[in-house]
Amino acid sequence: MKLHEYQAKQILHDVGLPVPQGEVTSSPEGVRAIAERLGRRVVIKAQVLMGGRGKAGGIQLANTPDEAEQIVRNLLGKRLISPQNPQGMVVEKVLVEEAIDIAKEFYIGITVDRTSQRNALMVSQYGGMDIEEVAATHPDAIATVDIDPCIGLTDYKAREVLYAAGFDSALIRPLAPILHGLYRAYLACDANLAEINPCALTTDGQLMVADAKMTIDDNALFRQKRLAAYREESAEDPIEAEAQQRGVAYVRLGGNIGIIGNGAGLVMCTVDEVARAGGKPANFLDIGGGAKAEQVRQAVEIVLMDPNVKGLLFNIFGGITRGDEVAQGILDALQTMDIRIPIVVRLAGTHAEEGLALLRGTPLIPAETMQEAARRIVSLVQASAT
Repeated sequence: MKLHEYQAKQILHDVGLPVPQGEVTSSPEGVRAIAERLGRRVVIKAQVLMGGRGKAGGIQLANTPDEAEQIVRNLLGKRLISPQNPQGMVVEKVLVEEAIDIAKEFYIGITVDRTSQRNALMVSQYGGMDIEEVAATHPDAIATVDIDPCIGLTDYKAREVLYAAGFDSALIRPLAPILHGLYRAYLACDANLAEINPCALTTDGQLMVADAKMTIDDNALFRQKRLAAYREESAEDPIEAEAQQRGVAYVRLGGNIGIIGNGAGLVMCTVDEVARAGGKPANFLDIGGGAKAEQVRQAVEIVLMDPNVKGLLFNIFGGITRGDEVAQGILDALQTMDIRIPIVVRLAGTHAEEGLALLRGTPLIPAETMQEAARRIVSLVQASAT
């Protein structure tokens, strides 16, 4: 679960890190009031969960409360589009912060290193950029150190990674507490990603958390009651938000071929097979084990909420999931929804023959193997586009 910038900053403020003064609002009048209270130049920051919001016009400076109010009148309700998020996101709220005069920008991040099976601390003197861009253009500018889970982040490890990144010795001592604070917040929130980008050195020599990002492990939300309340608000995609509310494992991928399967591994394999056949998967959707007809119908409904979907592929290998239940769910969807796209169905395993029998005489296209199903749906979608 991704957090908005203001939510991540509140967490970092709570562990003692320096954060600019600011408040969140969803109205132009609220922006004016906040700007008047701050009493200085402010920065308006759209609270949308997407990369590239600054280049999309989502971050703007205002010298007066009047200017701040006018900026937000133009910004609220606007869809911001960036190369990282071509579908865009609508601005519903903004963070109004005191503007700070930045002399230098640094990057600090912690995430899970699945190779070492430890948390990894990363720092760079190249802040304010996507870390992927830094890695591509200046790979030597990023220093990384693994954190021993038994002893945590030690002072010497913090100094080691800062020296390895080439930081001036005068910055080592003041930066080390920022690293420790970020690590404390990362652990306390069950995060799998925490970033300060940029960590700003101001013209008067202060270090500030100018921007922050955190991603929380969904599996830990049962013990993160405060953060669990952010789930709906922090959904990056409206279809994903709807799927979460219905308890459906769904991830939007941006292509045009919808994919429904049972079991994460099988669905991922299906995504790969569609891509190998020349198609573009629109989503990952796992109906899980033992899915009943109503769950299948809801899965179809969720996938077809994406207007880009031009074809749908079912890949079901029945164990505790019964093929006839899946088939009935597909039929229910056909009867209750206006579906005008091709649907290819591969059923195998428990009660697969009964399920296929239910589907005979319908517009659904059967396939015996996953590879055949992928080739058929890709061919049908490509043919309909010509």
